[in-house]
Amino acid sequence: MTTVHIEQLTLYPVKSLRGIQVNDWPVTEEGLQFDRHWMLVMPNGRFITQRQLPRMSLIDTAIDGDHLVLSAASKGEVKLPLQYTQTLNSQPVFSATVWRDECDVVEAAAAASAWLNQALRPPQPLRLVAMAHDHQRVQSQPERFGANTHTRFADAAPFLVANNASLAALNHALTGKGMQPVDMRRFRPNIVLSGLEAFTEHQVSQLQRDDGLCLQLRDHCERCIMTTIDPDSGEKSADMEPYHTLASLNAMPDNPKAAAFAVNATLEIEAPSPPGIRRLSIGDSFSC
Repeated sequence: MTTVHIEQLTLYPVKSLRGIQVNDWPVTEEGLQFDRHWMLVMPNGRFITQRQLPRMSLIDTAIDGDHLVLSAASKGEVKLPLQYTQTLNSQPVFSATVWRDECDVVEAAAAASAWLNQALRPPQPLRLVAMAHDHQRVQSQPERFGANTHTRFADAAPFLVANNASLAALNHALTGKGMQPVDMRRFRPNIVLSGLEAFTEHQVSQLQRDDGLCLQLRDHCERCIMTTIDPDSGEKSADMEPYHTLASLNAMPDNPKAAAFAVNATLEIEAPSPPGIRRLSIGDSFSC
């Protein structure tokens, strides 16, 4: 049996904007609290990410008391309430899509949408949306994540779990080619672990904490062009790195040309487990 520890925790309140690193945070089966509770959509309701608009990587997010704060260098900031249910009950509901999934959403705050349009300068106007009251996104991949697993606006699973040693192996390969190392922000994990050898996270089925909290590691996370976006400049790498190097080190099981990094994960609470709000903290130990 191997013991691993949490080295880093990050939530991403708005899909594809910068994340917030925390030392300790509430957790539910839907993910870290407030993770991907908001997203930007085009006029047709289709979600938009750094894949289409790399400048999204330059927008900071923060939680200040009861508010979510969005800010960017030389652009100022805008605030919107974290607990938005009552505020949005009177807002018109419309349909938005995340990949193949349709969700009922409402505009979260017109002022936040306006600020984001000014900061991002998109080719068409965007709206910042939240899930409509009492709407639950249908699980479209029950064979992967279980029929009772739900998320807000995450791409797939409620959690993405990465391994520090895998990043170190990638950076060793990059520097060996004379390239600059990259940091974990390129891969947007929620949980970063230490204690595993490089890429062996794909061989682990679950992480068990002593109190009954269990993370089920479901499958490889296939990466995309977002890994080539510099999180400090918002620019894509012309040579498609570190994607190509990563694919040569750790390919998807069914596609040797596709890069894999980190693991999609779900949360289970096993009995006996004390009642109340569950939390994850840096330094937490898990057995696997």
